[in-house]
Amino acid sequence: MATDAAPELQSAPQRILEAACDLIAAEGIDEVRIARVATRAGASTALVHHYFSTREELLEQALIHSFEQAGDERFQKPVDVKESATQALARGVGECLPLPGTQERDWVLWVELWLRGAREPALRPVAARLYGRYREWMADLIRAGVASGEFRADVDVEQLADVAMALVDGVGVRALIRDPAMDVESAHELVATRLATELGLDPRALT
Repeated sequence: MATDAAPELQSAPQRILEAACDLIAAEGIDEVRIARVATRAGASTALVHHYFSTREELLEQALIHSFEQAGDERFQKPVDVKESATQALARGVGECLPLPGTQERDWVLWVELWLRGAREPALRPVAARLYGRYREWMADLIRAGVASGEFRADVDVEQLADVAMALVDGVGVRALIRDPAMDVESAHELVATRLATELGLDPRALT
């Protein structure tokens, strides 16, 4: 996830991780080399190696950085007293889909993380931990609506969080690969409609 801080205000590790994320998203993880990351970050290869001892460590940390940065920005925003729980969930769903720009870049990186987790057992606990955070973010959004009385009181929060993630991930991948039958707008509408039905809302409330 690209940070809003100006490059000169970023720490060297942040610049390096952001450069690695950009290159992974643009060219694929197998094409990324330390020297190219250093050049893009405006750093020396020695500095990159100072913070990340191996290429594999750098790539793994870049993927984790993207996931955590995106989650913090999208789900850990300060509470806005003017935003209802319904509005917060609608925003959360929209920000989880691969909209053109930064969100699409994040999706490409997450797909790389999923693939590495499937191929490399050592990375699976990391992927599971990040997914656990994602699940908790989604559950918190639903839980807030139940507590405020905006959502049905009998909602199984944990189960619906899993359903929401499954919906977003499933249609998000199709939108990412430009499936002509599932663009981002259609994906958003499908997720919103299904969740609204479970929560006792008008589907329009989540779009």
